[in-house]
Amino acid sequence: MIAVAKDEAGMRLDRWFKEHFPGLGFGHLQKLIRSGQVRVDGGRCKTDQRLGAGQTVRVPPLQYGDAAQGGASFHDGEGGAPMARPKQVASANEADYLRSLLLYEDEHVFVFNKPAGLAVQGGSGMTRHIDGMLEALRDRKGVKPRLVHRLDRETSGCLLVARSRLAAATLARTFQTRSARKIYWALVFGQPKPAQGKISSWLKRVPGPDGDMMTVAKHGEPDAQHAVTYYSIVEHSAGRLSWLTMKPTTGRTHQLRVHCQAMGHPIIGDPRYFDIENWQLPGGVQNRLHLLARRLTIPHPAGGEVIDVTAPLPPHMLQSWNLLGFEVSDKDEENPSFPED
Repeated sequence: MIAVAKDEAGMRLDRWFKEHFPGLGFGHLQKLIRSGQVRVDGGRCKTDQRLGAGQTVRVPPLQYGDAAQGGASFHDGEGGAPMARPKQVASANEADYLRSLLLYEDEHVFVFNKPAGLAVQGGSGMTRHIDGMLEALRDRKGVKPRLVHRLDRETSGCLLVARSRLAAATLARTFQTRSARKIYWALVFGQPKPAQGKISSWLKRVPGPDGDMMTVAKHGEPDAQHAVTYYSIVEHSAGRLSWLTMKPTTGRTHQLRVHCQAMGHPIIGDPRYFDIENWQLPGGVQNRLHLLARRLTIPHPAGGEVIDVTAPLPPHMLQSWNLLGFEVSDKDEENPSFPED
């Protein structure tokens, strides 16, 4: 049994497992829940159940690679002795590296410019990630900074980290109430029409050739979640490629990537969701995910002010922008006013 901490109150059960056992796949978690092996306060539960402080979560023995916390129980799958899991060891070099990524910091939060290719959390066989590096930034009391949201491994840009439990709890509630404004930039295939719009759909997780994927679902399907994204074209290149600015009002896994695919304009370089056949990248455009968490605006956890941070284009996207003649100049089109702002 594991007790839910005060700063985890209101967290969804699936996100709680992602926090404690990042190597546990969503499909596997669903099976454990449906079979009754995972229980909350002794009762059956669902993946989207919200947890309360002090509740207890029953976690069954997990096989190697399914979990990543030091106190978790790992077994060889045949009832043998617990197995050790590789753990990222913090170093002074990693502390220096993280500080080189800082966009903003104060006594309550860090905002890092996460580079493309660096995972936020560990998974099966993954030993280098932001969460592990944060061990190097423990304060004098031994408190480790805590993640409060996620970015896909290949997405770059603004990543907010809390420096205390209180800040983490406050920021978690802010994200849950959708009080944070997140703006993303992407380079997509073609030219979406209309030039500004709203994508509203239901998404669910399905098995894919390279792991779980998200797909558009019907309202009422099991485990389907509602997702809403606003988008606007900043510029386009002869209708072949478009620079989009996007604002998600929900935070579903791969939401922007699936929504772009669903409207027929997948993100350039997306290894999972780019599905345009017989199409070649223009010369000089790298086959890497062109998605940037450009700007994060969020009430400060200590109150009294607003954190407003902007991340620069990563090198591969900057190369594409230069090639296509797109200029970053803080014009209105780059930061339009969306509904619900």
